[in-house]
Amino acid sequence: MAKKFTASVSQLKPDPVFESKLVAKFINCLMLDGKKSIAQKVFYDAMDVISKRIEDVEPLEVFETAITNVKPKLEVRSKRVGGASYQVPMQVKTKRQLSLAFRWILAAARGKKGKPMKLRLAGELMDAYKKEGAAMTTRENVHRMAEANKAFAHFAW
Repeated sequence: MAKKFTASVSQLKPDPVFESKLVAKFINCLMLDGKKSIAQKVFYDAMDVISKRIEDVEPLEVFETAITNVKPKLEVRSKRVGGASYQVPMQVKTKRQLSLAFRWILAAARGKKGKPMKLRLAGELMDAYKKEGAAMTTRENVHRMAEANKAFAHFAW
């Protein structure tokens, strides 16, 4: 039987520049086809862009605040009760909050076309820092859906 892989932030080595495990995890999520050096270059170039555009705040602080702003508190999950499926609002676990925030920020950055990835990523992180942008819109939609289905909260398991 194969061992289940559970990589959490605590098991990672911190990244070489910021010495942050959160950054290391984000770089791993950014990476495509196992090309970590390219993912690191894109991330660090995006941090340079952020430091030039927002001079009074450290880029690592912008990154961490952006992640915190995008993390969802609630989400809806399908639950089948008596032949009907209900969208039941539930609290999101901490590990899932982080993975959803990463996924939404990267999806928003990859969804924009016409600019280099470092500029798209920097723009999305700065937007999330200011509580704007596509990743924040996704979070708001998830929260709105949970709020709309509050009547089914008693089905939570």
